[in-house]
Amino acid sequence: MARTTTTAPKAPKEPGRLKQMYQVFQMTRRYDKLAIWYLLLAFLLPVLAGIILAIALGGDSILAVVLYVIAGVLGGVLLFLIVLGRRAEKAAYSQIEGQPGAVGAVLKSSLRRGWTASEMPVSVSPKTQDAVYRAVGRGGVALIGEGPRSRTQRMLEDERKSIVRILPNVPVSFIYVGPDAESVPLYKLPTKLRQLKPVLRKPEILAVSNRLNSLGKNGLPIPKGIDPMRVRSQRPR
Repeated sequence: MARTTTTAPKAPKEPGRLKQMYQVFQMTRRYDKLAIWYLLLAFLLPVLAGIILAIALGGDSILAVVLYVIAGVLGGVLLFLIVLGRRAEKAAYSQIEGQPGAVGAVLKSSLRRGWTASEMPVSVSPKTQDAVYRAVGRGGVALIGEGPRSRTQRMLEDERKSIVRILPNVPVSFIYVGPDAESVPLYKLPTKLRQLKPVLRKPEILAVSNRLNSLGKNGLPIPKGIDPMRVRSQRPR
């Protein structure tokens, strides 16, 4: 009998780097109408600077003129990519802003060095899905309220009292991310954290974070490991 061989289906080929960049550009342009102008400006300014330097300093040397122009083009491409990344990040955050767990997604993906945080909230209101997140860094302890300030302020105060009981000398800051006019936009949250006045050194950050993690094991209002963005409703039996 003839043997039949079955071949496993090939995994879909991932798009190349240029195609990925084009997809990011299209997504950014769709949600950010001003992005195209920022990107054009980011590319053209270095190119114009390179041309001006080539005319002013190149003299009779063709090689110097060419190098200045090439440097301007490369600088324009680099600045274009930097601006594209930031505008794309802003556009992506605008799509999840206002949804439960959005703050956790930002803390997971956009925190820079010097700050540690979990995408899991330390407190969640079962009725409104308002949440409190905690970050530890050079600026001390930051409590981030996700939801209207009128509802999250009490939650932040309760969490601050728990922290002060075990860490009385560590400053605690409040940050509100919600629909209120004075709240911090979601995409500006990492910048807001970096703007807090440095009060802790690197070893102190680790010690404070470990101490707070031990506190969380005793009294988290939600089971550890549950992500508000991934909770599935139970199927009827």
